[in-house]
Amino acid sequence: MECVFGLVGNGFAIVVADSSAVHSILVHKSNEDKIMVLDSHKLIAASGEAGDRVQFTEYIQKNVALYQFRNGIPLTTAAAANFTRGELATALRKPDSAVSADTGRYGPSRRRFRPRQPESGSATWCDAARRGTDARSAASLPRRRVPPCRTRVRRPGSRVRASLVPSLSMSGTCMTWMQNPYSVNILLAGYDKETGPSLYYIDYIATLHKLDKGAFGYGSYFSLSMMDRHYHSGMSVEEAIDLVDKCILEIRSRLVVAPPNFVIKIVDKDGAREYAWRESVKDGAVSTA
Repeated sequence: MECVFGLVGNGFAIVVADSSAVHSILVHKSNEDKIMVLDSHKLIAASGEAGDRVQFTEYIQKNVALYQFRNGIPLTTAAAANFTRGELATALRKPDSAVSADTGRYGPSRRRFRPRQPESGSATWCDAARRGTDARSAASLPRRRVPPCRTRVRRPGSRVRASLVPSLSMSGTCMTWMQNPYSVNILLAGYDKETGPSLYYIDYIATLHKLDKGAFGYGSYFSLSMMDRHYHSGMSVEEAIDLVDKCILEIRSRLVVAPPNFVIKIVDKDGAREYAWRESVKDGAVSTA
């Protein structure tokens, strides 16, 4: 039950996130920092599947640093938000790809594989998967009788383990992975000398909006209502922190599975930094026998 929210004040932006790492009915830790510092004046807070959240935010962080290294100037907050949105949109539309048992190569390949024709087998569309052809145009391809493919689900960006390839001993057998979208929602806050503070809302289907206040997760039902009631433009830091505390209190008292701890970070003309933690539960040291 993740809770991520943020707001823009007078010369600063604040982002707040819960710090619970949860899977099913288990709480693995309660001090997980879900707000990453992209660069000196940008913060990215994410909610969603743990693997997607960590991998995608690190990917964005490294690419923002790479741009600054190559060009000598940092991305603006708007540019970083549009780049993040573009990467989510690209992952949303990637075609399926395949690994050949003959070469162990992954991805849409220009090489045409010509497997041995077996005497028995079912008609399949392995050729379409090897070429990276989508399902709509696969119907126009000629059918070839080859051993059926074994399908596995795989995340984009990961590598094929070598142990998988030798198990595909039958010539012409292929393994197909569906490259799924990232299940991650993002609030990106930053400060630019020309435009001042800004906050961008980016969801898992690559929707991008510039907002004064926003939220994700089950906690958004309560934090958005509190911000609608108490938020106003030009808030001071003290007023904004008081509103954040009201939102956290409301989440803790109203949400049935409320996270106990929250981290607050701020970005202004002095840079991005951690402001405070709001903790009601602390991870204890594990005793050894």
